Amino acid sequence: MEIPETPGRKPVIEIPLPKRLGILYSDVQRENFPTESQYITEKDAEADARIIAEYVQNMGIEVLLHAGNADLAGWLQQTSPEMVINLVDSIKGTESLASAIPGVLELLEIPYTGADMLGLALDTNKFVIKKLLQQNGVPVPHFQLFNTPEDYLDPELRFPLISKLNAIHGSVEITRDAVSENEKQLRKRLRYLIRTYKQPVLVEEFIGGRELTAIILHEKKKKVYLAEKIFTQPMGKYVFLTFEDQWLSENEAFHYIRYKDALLKEYVKKAFNVTRMGGYGKFDIRLDQSGRYFFIDSNCNPALGPKEMEVAISTILDLYGVSFTEILKYLLQCTIRSAQKKKKKDYLEQNGETRW
Repeated sequence: MEIPETPGRKPVIEIPLPKRLGILYSDVQRENFPTESQYITEKDAEADARIIAEYVQNMGIEVLLHAGNADLAGWLQQTSPEMVINLVDSIKGTESLASAIPGVLELLEIPYTGADMLGLALDTNKFVIKKLLQQNGVPVPHFQLFNTPEDYLDPELRFPLISKLNAIHGSVEITRDAVSENEKQLRKRLRYLIRTYKQPVLVEEFIGGRELTAIILHEKKKKVYLAEKIFTQPMGKYVFLTFEDQWLSENEAFHYIRYKDALLKEYVKKAFNVTRMGGYGKFDIRLDQSGRYFFIDSNCNPALGPKEMEVAISTILDLYGVSFTEILKYLLQCTIRSAQKKKKKDYLEQNGETRW
């Protein structure tokens, strides 16, 4: 099955779906998170996995669920799923440890959705991602990594500046206080973030203007779906989505509309490659008043779920007439094809073949 971007696109030949599938999710314990905010972003991990499991079961597939913890390897060997949907965002409250999950799956030769070890490891270092994008011609705001609150401030940075935790996603600590208009405010913000979360902070120039989101699905050909965020609530002086808007407010802060630009699609495809994403990914982009694009956030293995879960992938693809069941089917078939291709390549290499 191929998800069309326009009506009438000829579908590719379908391949059989797995009969037995595992869904892995974060093992969330409150004591593993330094703040309530970070805990909130993952506390529903198991419940969300069960919602996805219902959709998979409706496709006629047996589903097994398990947390991404120390018991995982033994459970996988006992249950032997044909493939896995990897939803694990953190291990023991640490996002960078989530890259261990693909490692376990690789050792056991179990195909899985999403990025591999390298892709997930890169995803939890926003500074490295920014460097990779910058050096490959993908536009990003001017930025600097702070390891201590007293680090030298690059004089080329222009206020206002926005501070982001380098290794944590989910808009954690993206509050109104995240934007600093002068060095005094910036130093105060850095002291709080570094002392609370014990990690570096990425500081970048705040880009005013329109905000766009790009979803990309990839197997042989990358498919990019663009949407613009239309903010529906008063945002104050600086317009951006805060942690409270995303996780705590009952009011709709924004909605999406379709967006089209061939140049931006090419940027997104390049960004997908250089950040080592796999299967699917998400980028947030700003469009300033001069018509320039700036990539402000990158997420491999972004939140997966149906439209009722209010996640970007299903909400945006729904604008293009693509259902969550179609997204799931596409991801599963892409994973199977990739596994088959890898197995064939390994076989030929073992038998002295270098071309195939």
